[in-house]
This record gives sequence, structure tokens and C-alpha cells, in this order.
Amino acid sequence: MKALRPTNTVRLVVLIALSAALAFGSFWLVEVMRRQTDETLPAKQRSEPDFYAEKFNFVRMGKDGTARYNLTGTEMKHYPLDNSYQIQKPVMYSFSKGRQPMVSRSERALVEKDNTEVHMYDNVLIDRPPAAGSQHFQLKTSYLLILPDDEIMKTPKHVDIKVGTSTLNGSGMFANNATGEFNLSSNVNAQYQAAHPR
Repeated sequence: MKALRPTNTVRLVVLIALSAALAFGSFWLVEVMRRQTDETLPAKQRSEPDFYAEKFNFVRMGKDGTARYNLTGTEMKHYPLDNSYQIQKPVMYSFSKGRQPMVSRSERALVEKDNTEVHMYDNVLIDRPPAAGSQHFQLKTSYLLILPDDEIMKTPKHVDIKVGTSTLNGSGMFANNATGEFNLSSNVNAQYQAAHPR
């Protein structure tokens, strides 16, 4: 067997060193390009929730410092993509001056638009107990949009309403609690019972 001459050994060492330097340089270049690409591309928007809460109690205050509504539920998930909240088994207490709190329940809800829109889905039940000057009020539907800051409720779906002993049902409801405006747009049926029959 023939021994390597010192010149060949030096060449081999230089060749290995150059190969290692080239490999390291390539790795460094790829890493620099990856970082620049990450900085120039928009951040990936996450579609999954970023936090959740169980058995929560949320109170939204008005500009005057009084509570506008109180919302509880068994579970709440926040979605950062549209800043919305999905809620299971929501119960919402809406407060207005001079009236009993109105209690809204459903199987699930979606809160969006900076907490100004509450969409209630499945087995929606609205209940306001009687008070001086107002009878017991109850509403049932499959979907209801509540705008608590404006005291508005609306739905394109069918509603069943009881006021005292009177009943009203139909589709396409709009109700403004602040102004007293109420409208049903189609398939309206009513049965009126006087509050104090003679």
C-alpha cells in the first residue's frame, strides 16, 4: 500500500475545509432568506380560539357607568380572527331604567361587533316578570339578534309571544324597547285577553 504524499494530504484537508465552509455558508444563506421571508409575509391569522373560560360572568357597562347587561354561560371561546365570542348555554340579563330585568336564554350564542351584537340560537326564551304598569312578557323563537346598547331585538324567524294572558305569533319581528316600536311582518295571529276582565 502506497502512503499519501504530504501534498495530497494538504489538498484533501483543504478540499474538506472548503466543502464544510460551503455547506455552512449555504445553511446560513437559507436561514437568512427564511427570516426575511417571515418578516415580509403577513402574519398567519389563527382561526382557532386563543382563550376560553368556563362558568363565566361578564358585565357590560354603559357610558353612564350603569350595567347594560350581564351575560353568563357554561363555556366561552374567543376567536381573534373577528374578535367574536362563542358561548354555550348563555343567560343574559338586560337592564333598562324603570323596568324589570329581561332574561334571555338559549342553547348557544355568538357575541360580536365589539360586544354590541348578541346572536342567540336554538330554544331561545326571553322572559320579563310583571311589574307596575307592565304584564308578564315571554318570547320563544329559534334565533334572535339582540342589540343591547340600542334595546333592539329582531329576527326573521317565527316567534311565539305571550303578554299577560294574550298571545301573538308570526314571523319577521322587530322590537325597540326604548321607543316602544314593535312589528311582525308575516303570518301574524293574535288572541287578546283584557288584563282586567269585567
